[in-house]
Amino acid sequence: MAMRRRSFASGTVVAVIAALTLAGPVPVMAETTSAPVKAPVAVGYGGAVATVDLDASRAALEVLRSGGNAADAAVAAAAVLGVTEPYSSGIGGGGFFVHYDARTGAVSTVDGRETAPARMRPDSFIDPVTGQPLPFDQAVTSGLSVGVPGTPGTWQRALDRWGSRPLARELLPAIEVAERGFVVDQTFHDQTLANFARFNDILPTRALFLPDGQAPPVGSRLRNHDLAQTYRLIARDGVGALYNGPIAGEIVDTVQHPPVDPAATRPVRPGLMEPGDLGAYRTLDREPTRVRYRGLDVYSMAPPSSGGSTVGEALNIMQALGAPAADPVHALHNYLEASRFSFADRNRYVGDPAYVDVPLDELLSRGFAGERACLINPDTAAPGPVPPGSPDGEYLPCAAAPGMAEAASAHEGLSTTNLVTADRWGNVVAYTLTIEQTGGSGIVVPGRGFLLNNELTDFSFAPPASGLPDPNLPAPGKRPRSSMAPTIVLHDGAPVLAVGSPGGASIITTVLQVLLNRLDGGMTLPDAIAAPRASQRNSATSQAEPAFLAAYEAPLRAKGHAFVPIAELGAATGLEFLGHDLIQAAAEPTRRGGGSALVVRPTG
Repeated sequence: MAMRRRSFASGTVVAVIAALTLAGPVPVMAETTSAPVKAPVAVGYGGAVATVDLDASRAALEVLRSGGNAADAAVAAAAVLGVTEPYSSGIGGGGFFVHYDARTGAVSTVDGRETAPARMRPDSFIDPVTGQPLPFDQAVTSGLSVGVPGTPGTWQRALDRWGSRPLARELLPAIEVAERGFVVDQTFHDQTLANFARFNDILPTRALFLPDGQAPPVGSRLRNHDLAQTYRLIARDGVGALYNGPIAGEIVDTVQHPPVDPAATRPVRPGLMEPGDLGAYRTLDREPTRVRYRGLDVYSMAPPSSGGSTVGEALNIMQALGAPAADPVHALHNYLEASRFSFADRNRYVGDPAYVDVPLDELLSRGFAGERACLINPDTAAPGPVPPGSPDGEYLPCAAAPGMAEAASAHEGLSTTNLVTADRWGNVVAYTLTIEQTGGSGIVVPGRGFLLNNELTDFSFAPPASGLPDPNLPAPGKRPRSSMAPTIVLHDGAPVLAVGSPGGASIITTVLQVLLNRLDGGMTLPDAIAAPRASQRNSATSQAEPAFLAAYEAPLRAKGHAFVPIAELGAATGLEFLGHDLIQAAAEPTRRGGGSALVVRPTG
């Protein structure tokens, strides 16, 4: 039976707040002689977690061990990731939270996507001097790219709906990690170096992430006392401290007046955010997307994320193509083509449903998938971008594609993170959160220890040249389209899998490929995550990892596929429910430095 949300005795809350006022580290995670080590796979009972980071996974594990539930553990892990993965997540960003309730069998979601300021307009990314869209690098590192953060609101909303503990308590592990510091690994060092020039131009960013004027060396310990104090303030005063309190004013001032070194030569444009934008922000409860795939119910995130609709449409297309192909080359051909056609529809139709009419039911219908599947040649790849279909409810056995050019597709940053948790009662969370690019906007709020997002660059900067409607142009209060796809799979109402990934638009293809590897390819979940990847997003070429090219490039090129190499795609985490309360947690073995999977009571 699932844990119900508890009421809190005032004395308990007072005690937690008192602990938060301590000036030094807060010792909340007990030291043990057999501390867990970073490993990508764990199997056991009593609850599980998988993240990209050992500190975050440990925090979630301690919550689960001490009686917290999956929502509590997810928030605790996410708060730690704001410390240890600050270039990918944090309270300056947003995300999507998917929850399975074991008591009711319901899958629910929280939309914590960032919103555009009230002064944002469709032409806000057009340079008034040139009349052309801003260069992408200038748009990213600017106040103009910063959306109103949704992550703090997401944490509070998730705990209000499903949690068993107050936010103040779930922030304690993150405060401890921020105070004592975390050990810099190769991935963090390399990400810092890749952002060195722009970080160096922003004074508080330089002070935090470039101590002594250089990237922190591998093996050093990086502390973030400012973020610890910020978390303490939120714990004491609630998330209102960020949306209506002192942090709100500091965010707005930072966006409007980026703290740039006067000696810097690159332009850093001010943004449009005002205090009222933060005060008006709300998370939204949304119905998840759902498709039926080979007897399983696949739930994910609805618009403004395109993750659930595009993964769902691609799964429907794969099912319309027939039984899983035994030949891996043929199976991969189908996967790439299903991705191509579903991305064409995603680009044309998906945006913030408060601003555009998204034909979600039709995009996820079997009839529409059949119409798209019949355009896939089993022997030959489409020669390039394909036009979108017509999800109009009137489907022919095999309709020719209308002669329309592809709609514009915004550039999406690769730096995001995903975590999955499950508890002893059977509740499950898949949570993807982000600040967009690696390092977000590059702008740290002075004295607060966190980076602001650049999510507004997920909007299309200008309408497509074809003149077709674009559902993803900027507008006041609008949420930019996302590709985040935290996914939970059920069989007869019980959880089977939970999975998600970072990777910008390649999130969709990563989640899709992991699902197909596991459900159609017969791989174990760890093997499905570790397998080499390729990503087709309705372009003339597909991105592919070196191991994928080594194994499949030649036979797929013979079918007309073209590839461009990429070092890695995504960094997935997942859970599989093996029956009789046994859970397998899995993370990447090598991508992004490898992930961390832990269970409460390991087997063996």
